[in-house]
Amino acid sequence: MYIDICSSSSPSLPLIPLTRPHTYISIPFFTIPESTQHRRLIFTVSASSSSSQTKNVWRKQPENSTSLKKYRRYQRSPFLDHKVDMDELLASIHKTHNEEELFSLLSLYKDRQLSIRFMVSLLSREQDWQRSLALLDWVHDEAKYTPSVFAYNVVLRNVLRAKQFDIAHGLFDEMRQRALAPDRYTYSTLITSFGKEGMFDSALSWLQKMEQDRVSGDLVLYSNLIELSRRLCDYSKAISIFSRLKKSGITPDLVAYNSMINVYGKAKLFREARLLIKEMKEAGVEPNTVSYSTLLSVYVENQKFLEALSVFAEMKEVNCPLDLTTCNVMIDVYGQLDMVKEADRLFWSMRKMDIEPNVVSYNTVLRVYGEAELFGEAIHLFRLMQRKDIEQNVVTYNTMIKIYGKTLEHEKATNLVQEMQSRGIEPNAITYSTIISIWGKAGKLDRAATLFQKLRSSGVEIDQVLYQTMIVAYERVGLMGHAKRLLQELKRPDNIPRETAITILAKAGRIEEATWVFRQAFDSGEVKDISVFGCMINLYSRNQRYVNVIEVFEKMRSAGYFPDSNAIAIVLNAYGKQREFEKADTVYREMQEEGCVFPDEVHFQMLSLYSSKKDFEMVESLFERLESDPNVNSKELHLVVAALYERADKLNDASRVMNRMRERGLLKPFSG
Repeated sequence: MYIDICSSSSPSLPLIPLTRPHTYISIPFFTIPESTQHRRLIFTVSASSSSSQTKNVWRKQPENSTSLKKYRRYQRSPFLDHKVDMDELLASIHKTHNEEELFSLLSLYKDRQLSIRFMVSLLSREQDWQRSLALLDWVHDEAKYTPSVFAYNVVLRNVLRAKQFDIAHGLFDEMRQRALAPDRYTYSTLITSFGKEGMFDSALSWLQKMEQDRVSGDLVLYSNLIELSRRLCDYSKAISIFSRLKKSGITPDLVAYNSMINVYGKAKLFREARLLIKEMKEAGVEPNTVSYSTLLSVYVENQKFLEALSVFAEMKEVNCPLDLTTCNVMIDVYGQLDMVKEADRLFWSMRKMDIEPNVVSYNTVLRVYGEAELFGEAIHLFRLMQRKDIEQNVVTYNTMIKIYGKTLEHEKATNLVQEMQSRGIEPNAITYSTIISIWGKAGKLDRAATLFQKLRSSGVEIDQVLYQTMIVAYERVGLMGHAKRLLQELKRPDNIPRETAITILAKAGRIEEATWVFRQAFDSGEVKDISVFGCMINLYSRNQRYVNVIEVFEKMRSAGYFPDSNAIAIVLNAYGKQREFEKADTVYREMQEEGCVFPDEVHFQMLSLYSSKKDFEMVESLFERLESDPNVNSKELHLVVAALYERADKLNDASRVMNRMRERGLLKPFSG
């Protein structure tokens, strides 16, 4: 698509008068009289939104295809670098108002009396992206310097800092036209800049270009991409990038490993997260306190408290020092395992370890006391914090309100809300949902409903917990009509985000309403949270709506998101139920090629699909490959394959697999 720009100009972005055809658009930084606007600039805009395609947003039409490679020859003369005050020259450049003035100022050096190194330094100090583009024009089109990748890298940096991403694409294209090979800095700048702006598919497409050009990335680049993926909650992409990092021969450092422990945990790949500790030691990277505390947090977030206890024991065994985060996590773990004495002992011994408890420490102990119904100890500690001026926050009060709710002292719980407001601590959605729940249980539904309506009309953000609390309160007293009305309102939410509405409806099992809101939100580009896709996939899977599972998965991939291992297993099952085995195989292979790490269940699911298709050659092929994978549970693999053969009435093959298990010591031999 071509946009012809000549007579009309934006008052905020006027055009610079040009004296010749231009390789790319020099963006103006001043106003130009209409009489000088006589050159036609042709913008080439990519019609495709795919980030993998080069976006040629500006391009000059050269007089001939070889003109970019022709430069005048001059006799070599001594450079004037040391005779020119760069600061004064830069100040003079800042006083120019258009391209002609800039070119006139630099005409004294048109015969290249200044070295290219001097010009690159000048470019690096010019922070204005528009002037730096004009200066680059002069270097190539007026002074006829040999094109320099360093000069382009500097201008590319300035352009990307100004978020001029289309122009960055054009600069990259022009480098290729001038037979310049983008280097590691070029790609690193592009990948990092696009990634930081959330344009992750574009960032990955630059990474693919870099790998195609055989430009090796470095640890910093890959680490930045992993961190960006993690922040976007796109853990499969982070795992894919980590695999690329190791395949490129780069050894991850401590920061990269610690980040990946968190990523594997968020992706529910707990075995892989634990194995990273072992891998770190084998690679000569000693796990530190952050490594262990990150792994502890992963287990606690997923209620794997015994595993967390095991990690903590290993941490003490290797004499890894404890920190505040570790202590807070372990107080929680002890509480969840009803080891209240251990939690209490660790809390009160923190100062002996020179670790000052923070508000999180106190809040965690308060919750432990509350869950153990040690209400007296909880109230004593709460008031002790106030007497000693220890910081209290909304979590502290929410915890105490919940404790009073357990003791059926709803008036004291209500008074705490007033107390926190008087101390300048603003209640949040959890505060209100807890109060509504307490009032509902106390039979004061009128007060709960009145508060809920006040919150809705006051503009307070209604989150899914608060909405669901009110729905449950209505259902508890048999007011099903009120509960259904609240759910129906979510089809056209006016006071909560659509993503929140989708999550509430999905968790309530309202398939049709959730589907309607999801499609509306997706079509309008409002679905940005990857968890919303996962929520809908789980909803459809629970209700055997396999066509809809596939629909959401395809929307998810079109939006640039990688599914997690749980979603992949569900999607593969959905393809199998629809007898679309080829598509299942394609997804499985594509995800592996992207570097995704699958739990055993996904591999076993694929084996089952091949068996359903009666493709036992693929069953055997995948079995052989997985058998050599040390990360796959070998005993379970053999049992799954043997069961598949037995179900297909291939008893000889089933017997062969079982005998192989005995030969490998995976199964006890028959007693004679």
